[in-house]
Amino acid sequence: MPATAISQLASQDAAGSGPRAEPLAHQAIHDRVVEALEKLPRGVLLDVPAGHGALAERLIAAGFEVRCCDLYPEIFRLTGVEIRQGDLNRSLPFDDHSFDYVTCVEGLEHIENPQQAMREFARLLRPDGHLIVSVPNILNIEERLKWLIYGYTSHFKPITREQAARLRSESGSREEIAAHVNPIGYSELRYVLEKYGFEIVGVHRDKPKAHAWLYWPVVAMIRLIAKLVPERKRAERWTQELVSDEVLLGGNTLIVDAILRKTGEAI
Repeated sequence: MPATAISQLASQDAAGSGPRAEPLAHQAIHDRVVEALEKLPRGVLLDVPAGHGALAERLIAAGFEVRCCDLYPEIFRLTGVEIRQGDLNRSLPFDDHSFDYVTCVEGLEHIENPQQAMREFARLLRPDGHLIVSVPNILNIEERLKWLIYGYTSHFKPITREQAARLRSESGSREEIAAHVNPIGYSELRYVLEKYGFEIVGVHRDKPKAHAWLYWPVVAMIRLIAKLVPERKRAERWTQELVSDEVLLGGNTLIVDAILRKTGEAI
């Protein structure tokens, strides 16, 4: 979560709810999610975690019938929109097959059990329903080099006791909102999606890195090595996807659009 969003939470606790639903994720992430959904037929959509309701507000304006859920519904700012308390680590308070769409932005990296969340999304969606989920892109070229040099990436720095205490203080004791605790790369995300019956139909980046050209020599080397891998192994290990522009040259966030093809564990 951006530092400005954490400060918004602290300010809200001090001054009460503000008049607008401010994005707790970067604006570019919301832009990509809305662009993907605007092309699809309108239907019933669950936004979880909903935060202040900024994404829900845009999707309502686009014509979707939106329901919202969040671990901390007290921070929700939209009026006239249903908001329920729910924990992505547990069962969510909705009936089976209630939704045509589910959006989960700034969610999976904050929770202990992303697989439980994916099971719930598969339960809540109707057949051929769309799930749009975002995760920090820990596999772009910049993050790969940071991992090599520092042993951690930008979004998943070590959290000391002092840092955890500061996060709790800045977020009004809502540590789950502030802390990134579960790094999920493209491969792990795809595995879990396919395990619960989803098929990826689109991969998007929030925005290109500003100085990506600096890494072109390393990118060229990685892609050359990828071409030397035998074709069968490339397919088995998703090599082409892992060196794609969306992943290797992606921005801070990876946004995946997946369709529920069948329920139950597929793997």
